[in-house]
Amino acid sequence: MTLSESLYVYFGQYVEAPFVVLFGDMEPFTVGLIFSAVMVFLVFIGVRVFLAAAVVGLLGLVALIGWEAGTGMAGTVPHSKISSFTLSVLPMFILIGYLAFHAGLTQAVFDAARKWCSQAPGGLAIATVFATAGFAAVSGASTATAAVFSRVAIPEMLRHGYDRRLAAGVVAAGGTLASLIPPSAILVIYAIIVEESVGQLLLAGFIPGIISAVIYAALISARVIWNPKLAPPTQRYPWGERFRALPGTAPIIAVIVIIFTAIYGGWATPTEAGALGAFVVLVIALLKGMKYSSLKNALFETAKLTAMIFSIIWGVLIFVRFLGFAGLPDAFAAFVGSLDMPPVLIVIMILLGYMILGMFMDAIGMLLLTLPVVYPAIVGLGYDPIWFGIIVVKMAEICLVTPPIGLNCFVVNGVRPDIPLNDVFRGIGPFFVADVATVGLFIAVPEIVTFLPKLMLQNL
Repeated sequence: MTLSESLYVYFGQYVEAPFVVLFGDMEPFTVGLIFSAVMVFLVFIGVRVFLAAAVVGLLGLVALIGWEAGTGMAGTVPHSKISSFTLSVLPMFILIGYLAFHAGLTQAVFDAARKWCSQAPGGLAIATVFATAGFAAVSGASTATAAVFSRVAIPEMLRHGYDRRLAAGVVAAGGTLASLIPPSAILVIYAIIVEESVGQLLLAGFIPGIISAVIYAALISARVIWNPKLAPPTQRYPWGERFRALPGTAPIIAVIVIIFTAIYGGWATPTEAGALGAFVVLVIALLKGMKYSSLKNALFETAKLTAMIFSIIWGVLIFVRFLGFAGLPDAFAAFVGSLDMPPVLIVIMILLGYMILGMFMDAIGMLLLTLPVVYPAIVGLGYDPIWFGIIVVKMAEICLVTPPIGLNCFVVNGVRPDIPLNDVFRGIGPFFVADVATVGLFIAVPEIVTFLPKLMLQNL
């Protein structure tokens, strides 16, 4: 007796029979709506996304195609997708970030940024933005970036008399840059879901990520000029000391150059570029005297985060396969295509839906659950999938700092419990407005996003 047959004897027959009675005469679309509502309800009451998606997807498949076919599909989908070579890029990018953190490379980047930005209004806060952007280029994880700079930058800003709301807001917002600036784990996940080029998406995020950082810096300067009490002037450093701080940033710059040129030049896949970057950081960390305990922690933390992300992916993939049988993606695409309104207005409405949904879900789960339905509609409207990927990931950034589930804000508060969560959310307010304006810019001028990927295709 096979495992599936054994499960049917002890469990499946008690599930399949009532499901046939309840859903046997229903249209697949109606069954899809019912189970999707159950899925949303489970997530809202706090059930883990991977568990809710896997269970609801399995039961939905059983309701539509029976126990044997449903369990067989649910059993094969996770392995067939998770064993994909494309997904191997994720642990490489995550490892780069943890090795860089445990090797102490973040402090050197912050020190250099602080000395070079010392003359600008709100120089320490601006330095934090550019330092988080630099760390994002080797981390790829927003929460990790926020946690690191809550320890590194906030004490420095508070010591110099900066407003604590500004200090907390800068770190929480700066952490979101890791979602765009390559290597970005969430861009890789988007590429896997919609089956687009990982390399093109990583390149597409580079310019928007830099523009987001520059907009943050301009916002800080404008606020401090308007209200100097937010950030008192700090020490100004001579040019010689500024240049002496630059060598400390060399490891991170080296990793950025390696990953960017390898992918752009086409001589390495994103996974190979990530592995090379991780090797370079490891060598640098060992040369800097990295201890075995730190290396072990970096490897364990990489394994734990990778397992968490992979669990979400395989769980949601079962649910996505159920959605395909129910016909929801095609139905939504047909509905969107029939709307008598400008396509850009439809896109804005979809993005507003993401903003609302992101208040209650983590970014990865949100994208995994919605893209199988939303993506066909976007393509049907004639939009570039690479462009939409950057836009939707930018929306995921915004969700990382919006209440009630602004994950980066909780991270900052967790590392710095002396700053109330309410103050963190208040500090993020101006950056939220800046992010919305940035999304508007990318919608109005899509070439900002598509320039590098198109250039890459021309050079291949």
